[in-house]
Amino acid sequence: MSSSRKVPPFLGTRFAKTARAAQAAVFAARYGTPYRGIDNKVHAAAGDAFRRALAADAEWLEHWDFDFGGPLLPKPDFKAVDLGNLATSPRDGKGNRRKIEAMTRAILKEGAVPIMFGGDDSVPIPFIEAFSGGPPVMILQIDAHIDWRDERYGERMGFSSTMRRASECAHVWRMVQVGARGMGSAREGEIRTAQDWGSHLFTSRDVLRHGVAPVLEHVEEGSACVINLDLDVLDSSVMPAVAYPSPGGLGFHHVVDLIAGVAAKAKIAGFAMVEFEPRRDPAGTAAFTAARIAAHVLGHLCRAQ
Repeated sequence: MSSSRKVPPFLGTRFAKTARAAQAAVFAARYGTPYRGIDNKVHAAAGDAFRRALAADAEWLEHWDFDFGGPLLPKPDFKAVDLGNLATSPRDGKGNRRKIEAMTRAILKEGAVPIMFGGDDSVPIPFIEAFSGGPPVMILQIDAHIDWRDERYGERMGFSSTMRRASECAHVWRMVQVGARGMGSAREGEIRTAQDWGSHLFTSRDVLRHGVAPVLEHVEEGSACVINLDLDVLDSSVMPAVAYPSPGGLGFHHVVDLIAGVAAKAKIAGFAMVEFEPRRDPAGTAAFTAARIAAHVLGHLCRAQ
């Protein structure tokens, strides 16, 4: 693990080597499984961008947070740590997957909730795999793309196949996917495969018309839910700093309401946030938006303890 001491830990946490005695642990996985000819290094600084984005807010955590009707982290005994940046490498897909899975398993073993910052959307494949051996999980994927390709360029572990690989995990018993729009990274065959497996698909238009309540009906009371957020689900006016920005996406409140809905009915078992490109965010506003979403996750975890 590594993280420059010039970069603060995420939102007032502290840098640590393990998640011992913590309820949540943040880490960044800068690289996952590369595709031939696609530059995955554009996401490498995402984790540090999120850390910097909330550095000022970290000094005001005792203040009233109007999104929560009280301080963001109201329980003083709630402890979250920042484990820094995992030592992944741009071209070492197999090694990266092994490190991501091992780190996630280590956090779970300590009884903490893993919060991972990507990296492209291949990093959740080993993240989700790490939940095997524990209670069954459902997945809430919030993404502009459904990611059910079996392979792309001969690679089965890349960012186009994240939910397809998750569907093959024996410990994943339900999948709810929300936010798809435009081309959606899918051919007809992938749509049919997802539907045949039993994935519940909600488009961006569905949410814009009907809100998040119909999505949350598929979150079972008391279940363990892993949330996988690809930031390209947000409308390009809100989130231009992604690889594939497009119009017609969700708004900030749609996303945080989905997270709040999961927290109200179930347990947030893990959270991954991916696909951010810092170079497309010169003003830092997109990083602040993304980091604020992750802050909402911490706020709900704190209240759930």
